[in-house]
Amino acid sequence: MTSLPPAAAELSADEARRIALRAQGFLGAPDRRGGVRGVLRHLGAVQLDTISVLARSHELVPYARLGAVGRPRIEEAYWSGGHAFEYWSHAACILPVEEWPHFAFRRRAYRSRPHWGHELPDGAYEQVIKQLRTEGPLTATDLGGAKNKGEWWDWSASKVAVERALMYGEVVCTERRGWKRVYDLAERAIPEPLLHDDLDDTECLRRLVRLAGRSLGVGTRADIADYHRLKGEQFDAVVADSGLVPVTVQGWGKPAWADPEALATEPRGRHRTTLLSPFDSLVWDRARTERVFGFAHRLEAYVPKPKRIHGYFAMPLLSGGRLVGRVDPAREGRTLVAKQVSLASPKAVKPMAQALSEAATWVGCDAVRVERAGSPQEAAALTSALAAI
Repeated sequence: MTSLPPAAAELSADEARRIALRAQGFLGAPDRRGGVRGVLRHLGAVQLDTISVLARSHELVPYARLGAVGRPRIEEAYWSGGHAFEYWSHAACILPVEEWPHFAFRRRAYRSRPHWGHELPDGAYEQVIKQLRTEGPLTATDLGGAKNKGEWWDWSASKVAVERALMYGEVVCTERRGWKRVYDLAERAIPEPLLHDDLDDTECLRRLVRLAGRSLGVGTRADIADYHRLKGEQFDAVVADSGLVPVTVQGWGKPAWADPEALATEPRGRHRTTLLSPFDSLVWDRARTERVFGFAHRLEAYVPKPKRIHGYFAMPLLSGGRLVGRVDPAREGRTLVAKQVSLASPKAVKPMAQALSEAATWVGCDAVRVERAGSPQEAAALTSALAAI
């Protein structure tokens, strides 16, 4: 790691938390004019995931910041008009289309690496490109089927080919249709002024570090690098020229950097009370979440059921700028079921009731049922608070 310049400011842990909340869109009035597209550009990346409980994670992210935006409107905002594309960032993410040039470093890296030990039949790659040129946009099913009952996740040759073309940047995922990727040629999907790999790796990395720092407000080396899944040494190579400034945060025990604009004014305004997707960028990094909020959270969807503590898809509850509980939700017809609720204190009962009621209405439920809580008394209090709304 390179030597560090003197820190420009010293922040309390509380100041850092409030800066992070504002940077992520949870403190102050929401930008309703910018809408879902504004949220995407503000965050720089919205993670996708296959799990759908209340809704898909990429729907929950703008909901948590803007409130009850209609779910069809969310999808339309992401995918219509060529405003976004899907690519590998923190994970599979929706990204603003203007960031296409800044992922050139990753496309080059994919082109230079071995093909996962999987060789395509002669002509398979070229056939996919030809089919997209004449018939696209298409799903993997349209291209001849995604599965072959063979090796490598059972992917067919056409699915392997189109995913390779996606990684290389010759093909773009322009939307999800029934959760299937819809592929199109980059030359058709990306605006011509953006369709280039002209930026060298340093320029790409500098931009992504700057964006991550802005989206986090303040973060450590690991926080900022992880936002777009950069390596620590890639962060080290560009941070000095990224525009971020060194800071110290009391209690963090690690060097940190901040967006200078985040330091210019004190974070003020209304806090959101909402349930968060575990894949929300406010909480997707477990170490950062524990350091900033003192809240240990783990997605247990892939944990064997007997070993789960909080449930399959436990959603943290944000209220008053703090994480004060979590709930594992489900839907039964028009009832939202709080399968398991965990609250930090009795003060979190009312915010949890509010968040559950609002989420139920958003997804078309007209009732909420509490199945299990930390104690029978807690379950009764929550049920009573829900009835009072």
